[in-house]
Amino acid sequence: MDKEEEERLEYKQYMQVVDACRELFKKKLQDYGAAWRILRPASVTDQIYIKVARIRSLQLSGENLVGDSIESEFIGIVNYGIIGLIQFEDGFSEKNDTPIDLAEKLYDSHFAECFNVMKKKNHDYGEAWRNMRVETITDLILTKVFRTKQIEDHDGHTIASEGIPANYIDMVNYAIFALCLLQERPVSSTDKLDGEEMPDFSLMPIPPSGKYYAAERNPEVNPSTETK
Repeated sequence: MDKEEEERLEYKQYMQVVDACRELFKKKLQDYGAAWRILRPASVTDQIYIKVARIRSLQLSGENLVGDSIESEFIGIVNYGIIGLIQFEDGFSEKNDTPIDLAEKLYDSHFAECFNVMKKKNHDYGEAWRNMRVETITDLILTKVFRTKQIEDHDGHTIASEGIPANYIDMVNYAIFALCLLQERPVSSTDKLDGEEMPDFSLMPIPPSGKYYAAERNPEVNPSTETK
């Protein structure tokens, strides 16, 4: 077993969630291409704001009229956070002309940044996030969004604070942590992703290669997870 496979096993739950996010990213690339390449970084930040603000609103009100789940919004934050890292480093495009294979490579490259930061912080703090409430993680993501918007309004200049990429990385990792915590709660009838049932991360097998795959929930394999 090589080092990459060992790390995937060590961070199994984290990587299962990431693979589900990546799978949705790839499916949307097939549908729309890399249309997000035209987004300026500030527009990406605003997209993340919309998602985390909706999560907070749902947590406070307990009422979901649109139907999209909190889980789907956290997945959106993961993917938009990585898009933000891409746009910050490579700049935005005037055309939707980025090849799909290049977009996937950019996604994987910038996710690797997030993964490396997570490993370093886990080393220093342990998995302290497992004792946090999802509502607290939501507030922390929102704080990071407001910080990023402030830095953007100052043309990217900071005096004593982390820059924009560090905030995007934290948003991505916090959203992944929230998805890890949410998968441990009972499935509800509102757990929908674009009209489809949310994947059960716990049913993603580990083939000999060590690669995790996003699997749709199969009631025959695990009847207790079937949505009523």
